[in-house]
Amino acid sequence: MSFYFVQFVTGLASASSLFLVASGLSIIFGVTRVVNFAHGAFYMLGAYIGYTLIDRLGAGVGFWPAIGLSAFAVAAIGTLIEMLLLRRIYDAPELFQLLATFAVALVVEDLALLIWGPSDLLGPRAPGFKGAIDLLGQPFPTYDLLLIALAPLVLALIWLIFRRTTWGVLVRAATQDREMVAALGVNQKWLFTSVFALGVFLAGLGGALELPRQAANHTMDLQVITEALVVVVIGGLGSVPGTFLAAIIVSELNAFGILVFPKISIVLVFLVMAIVLIVRPWGLLGRAEAAARTASGAIISRWRPFGAPGRIAAALAVAFAALLPIAAGNYFVGVATEVLIFMLYAASLHFLLAGGGLASFGHAAYFGLGSYGAAIALKSFGLGMETAIVAGIVLGLVGALVFGWFCVRLSGVYFAMLTLAFAQIAWSIAYQWTDVTGGDNGIIGVWPSAWAASPARFYWLTLALSAGSIALLRAITFSPFGYALRALRDSTLRAETIGIERRRVQWMGFVIAGGFAALAGALYAFLKGSVFPDNISISLSIDGLVMVLLGGVGTVSGGVVGAAIYRSLSIWVISHTDYSRLVLGALIIVLVVMFPKGLVGAFEAWRSARTGARLQGQSP
Repeated sequence: MSFYFVQFVTGLASASSLFLVASGLSIIFGVTRVVNFAHGAFYMLGAYIGYTLIDRLGAGVGFWPAIGLSAFAVAAIGTLIEMLLLRRIYDAPELFQLLATFAVALVVEDLALLIWGPSDLLGPRAPGFKGAIDLLGQPFPTYDLLLIALAPLVLALIWLIFRRTTWGVLVRAATQDREMVAALGVNQKWLFTSVFALGVFLAGLGGALELPRQAANHTMDLQVITEALVVVVIGGLGSVPGTFLAAIIVSELNAFGILVFPKISIVLVFLVMAIVLIVRPWGLLGRAEAAARTASGAIISRWRPFGAPGRIAAALAVAFAALLPIAAGNYFVGVATEVLIFMLYAASLHFLLAGGGLASFGHAAYFGLGSYGAAIALKSFGLGMETAIVAGIVLGLVGALVFGWFCVRLSGVYFAMLTLAFAQIAWSIAYQWTDVTGGDNGIIGVWPSAWAASPARFYWLTLALSAGSIALLRAITFSPFGYALRALRDSTLRAETIGIERRRVQWMGFVIAGGFAALAGALYAFLKGSVFPDNISISLSIDGLVMVLLGGVGTVSGGVVGAAIYRSLSIWVISHTDYSRLVLGALIIVLVVMFPKGLVGAFEAWRSARTGARLQGQSP
């Protein structure tokens, strides 16, 4: 029993660190509605800056001042980023800020590598808390006791600020209805900036305080942002007490999961997250939103199907692409094949996001299921490539049917977070079910049939399937079903009034998008010759969102164009520099600032303005 008690107390110490990070994320989202994917990067910066300041000031007297100064330094950096970048795009579609913070995270990761190097940096022990005490016969670090006491203190301070100050009242009001706060004359810019600074300060403080327990490294940002998102969703968006409670739940599940449920220890937290979202979508202590918010933002122009010139241009583009193997070598043909696959993957997500207004944070689940379905059918059942691809599509469709049935019962950010939970469940199963999936060793030897084994032939196969699938998605978009889906996107209440059944239509749209993503995943498995859990990772889901948002979420073809540009840039940058994330993140930031409606969206807006000016000039 003493061992389990110490394990419980250790979980409380981890909960304290997690609460500091997650509370900042919850506060930022509650007011600004920004899903800050750079929050983990600020946590990492807190650890690295804390290490540097402790080294400069000394591990003795300078330890605690260094911890505080590092948190303030991270808050200053976050404030600067908010003022120079995020403030410029608050009027853009809400998910566009996700793209901006994702780019910031990329830049910060490589800057940390450039400044501090690739080695892990373990900070010194905290002065006065270097030893351990005896807990029921088990040694327990005194520093962990300090962390356990710190979390309630921070919670109390946040509660006092929000309940006893004018600023806190405004923040709580903005969490519930920021439009009404603006109507009352409150300067939203400075309110958002101050909230962002507080949230980033807490992230930096959490990272600095973690130094005696964990070495500063370049993977800690992604790990903590995933756990922080889970905590925020379980506790309730914008609820700091809920975040505190959820941090304890998640940390104790992590502490005891490996002991009680070793085979599902990784998936356990995401199962709890999914259950909470299904039963109580607004979290344990959160409040239901007054009205569902449309994730995709305003559509900039009316969508129209291709006319004869458009169809001819598309056919010529495909014909021109078919000539590539004649003029290019195998390397460029392989790169082009990968770009085509991700164009299909992005088109499937674009259909769901732009066509249905459903922002999926876990679309990689169906890409990965398609990959694993094809690989398992080939390696375990001895099926040919053609049948294996069909098996991958079927597995992706089954996953979309099951997950989508639950997801479409929610809307807005709750829908997005449930898709993330299911994707992480799929990833956890792929990672831990080693008998079937190979775990982190993956499945290798997934090669095409002899007739498609050459790079050129597999390229032509991929071109035919991708182009045909994208054309079919576009045809569905302009079918009666597509119009019903877009009607629900634009106004759920009006669409249901005229007899459109929201859940059934959105479920069908979800399954369609999942099936085409699974086809892309199956093709990717045969292109690479292997499948790993990375095919279902959260980073791949975010890549899909980046592609769609970069092209333009308010357009018909933005996902395809965004994928072609983003994937090509990624491959080119990776092959030319060791700091690919820094370059790619900087490029995305430039594009975000210059084209807040996406590249295709900006082009369509320019074309519409030019046409309007010409018509106005011709009017008598």
